[in-house]
Amino acid sequence: MLKTVLLSLLAILATGIVVVLILAAMKPDTFQVQRAIAINAPPERIYPLIADFRAWGAWSPWEKKDPNLKRSFSGAETGKGSIYAWAGDKNVGEGSMEIVTAEPSSRVGLKLDFIKPFETHNAVVFALQPQGTTTNVAWTMTGPTPFFAKIIHVFFSMDRMVGGDFEAGLASLKAQAER
Repeated sequence: MLKTVLLSLLAILATGIVVVLILAAMKPDTFQVQRAIAINAPPERIYPLIADFRAWGAWSPWEKKDPNLKRSFSGAETGKGSIYAWAGDKNVGEGSMEIVTAEPSSRVGLKLDFIKPFETHNAVVFALQPQGTTTNVAWTMTGPTPFFAKIIHVFFSMDRMVGGDFEAGLASLKAQAER
């Protein structure tokens, strides 16, 4: 009887694993998270808050998650070639960002590399689109989804994991730009 129960449990577990692997295989090879906000300021006022990593402390949601966050800045002061590296607790991990495109008042593109909690390499774009007296700011992150990440995405949505932080960051960016 015990042997039958154990074999049945093993069969159920194996079936569950197979189902998760099949669902993971059906996930896309890339992910994208995007949020946008209308800011009552011209692009010229918003752009410096994004293109200068030293200004991120005023609006980035991750800057507030670890009071002991270690930061370093290198490369250009602002814009293309500017590099920001950080090491923090489990809430912020460890990694670096480099500004790879900087089109004044319209677009900032970043190369985002995480070391911890796991290695990832993503692209981030801030697009600033003037619309009358406001500027629409879209924050987009895209990246590859290796198979291990696809397994995680069966249970957790990247959009839900990061989207709320993007929304909080954009709200803080709006508050800073509208001051």
